[in-house]
Amino acid sequence: MPCAIANGRTEQCKDSISGIQAVYFVNFGINPENVTYSGTSPDFGDDIQLITGVTDLYKYELKGGNTFEQNIMSSRENGTTYFEQTLTIQMKRQDVATHKNVKFLAYGRPHIVVHTRSNQWFIMGLLEGADVNAGKVSTGTQYGDFNGYELTFVANERIPANFLTTTTGDLADETELETLFSGATVHDT
Repeated sequence: MPCAIANGRTEQCKDSISGIQAVYFVNFGINPENVTYSGTSPDFGDDIQLITGVTDLYKYELKGGNTFEQNIMSSRENGTTYFEQTLTIQMKRQDVATHKNVKFLAYGRPHIVVHTRSNQWFIMGLLEGADVNAGKVSTGTQYGDFNGYELTFVANERIPANFLTTTTGDLADETELETLFSGATVHDT
């Protein structure tokens, strides 16, 4: 049976924290043939250990009201299941460079690496890319109101966002991320 459950799960410890540390945008164009999954699978694997053909990742540090959620969209009637990956980010303060990049993010459909505060790394929109489907540039009204950019990205994929790992386990830092992307450069300014 191709839909058979493969393993159980024990109750987990309470040592995790929530939130997103940073996102890394990759211009659309990752070739599925350049992706190495761990283990063997008749379908796409759940974790990725190498992606070649990418030269640049663009890092955006985040703090505050940022979320990454994955909704399971399944229909018994249609016989379909896919995963809707949704990322909402807030970038404080407006400036010319970010204004320009927000425009390009809205025009394009980037792949997005999500780095959580629990040091988990995911890639959103691996095959189809992610689209900005909502957003705003806000100046606020009162002195303490939010001033900056809020963007919502949505990607629809056959499987949940893949974990990014090394051959020995979780990614430890940005240097390992550059290695996973086969020597790509991370730009943070």
